[in-house]
Amino acid sequence: MSTRRLFPFVLTLLAVQAAQAAQTSDPLANTAKQAGALKDKIIDFVLLHGPALLGALIMMVAGYIVAGWVGGFVDRGLERKQLEPPIRMLITRITRVLILVLAALMAADTLGFKVTAVLGAIGVAGVGIGLAMQGVLGSLVAGLLIIFTKPFRVGEYIALIGVEGQVQQIELFSTTLTHPDRSRVVIPNRKIVGEVLHNYGAIRQLDLVVGVAYRTDLNEAVSIINTTLQQSPRVLKDPAPAVGISTLADSSINIAIKPWTSLPDFGPARAELYQAIVERFRERKIEIPFPQREVRMLND
Repeated sequence: MSTRRLFPFVLTLLAVQAAQAAQTSDPLANTAKQAGALKDKIIDFVLLHGPALLGALIMMVAGYIVAGWVGGFVDRGLERKQLEPPIRMLITRITRVLILVLAALMAADTLGFKVTAVLGAIGVAGVGIGLAMQGVLGSLVAGLLIIFTKPFRVGEYIALIGVEGQVQQIELFSTTLTHPDRSRVVIPNRKIVGEVLHNYGAIRQLDLVVGVAYRTDLNEAVSIINTTLQQSPRVLKDPAPAVGISTLADSSINIAIKPWTSLPDFGPARAELYQAIVERFRERKIEIPFPQREVRMLND
């Protein structure tokens, strides 16, 4: 390469290195330029899309307010019609969700999104979510079935799949029971539908047994038991208690006592009735025998 051609090349190379050195020697100036460019882009975006963003925000806020107002109005209207709380809650939530979804679609349309494409994406996502959450959706469908068919209501006592308790709350995905020991039992609704359900309702029947000696006057014993049941504030008068001889056992005549009580009185009534019957029998000299055996000795 000749000297005439080499000299301009060297000058160009030196100029490029000097420009790079100037950039690296002043990083603060380079950062300031980048910040200024970003600021200009933000300002341009706000100027171009600001009205659409403001309109979308106003629509979402208005949708939230309208959803709350309409949901409260629907809930009060359903309460006046004396619908059960789970049904009121379901219809109210569906109403609010529909209004919020409508507001979101209107906001997306204001921002320039194609609503049809958004709906298609939501549909595809819904299919995937449905496949991934089959158990949850099964509980949801079962909850809707329970709410509308009403196999049991809040406050009733039920037994199923090895558990029992008073129905405390019926929700879309689960049902909560209060066990007699005051613990809570939460059952997924998909476990309830299709199972054998024992609904006791709002009252329960005690199953008591008292044994008396064979020489006892049975009419007197039954009369004492009936009087004790009538004087107990925990025993319901309607339906009437059932009292009668159930078994002729080895050492006693067993009398079955089956009174009805409300759910809160079911536990305490058992102990109180047993104690009252024993005290009355002792006053009237009625014997409650213990197991006895007669042994006969034979000569050799």
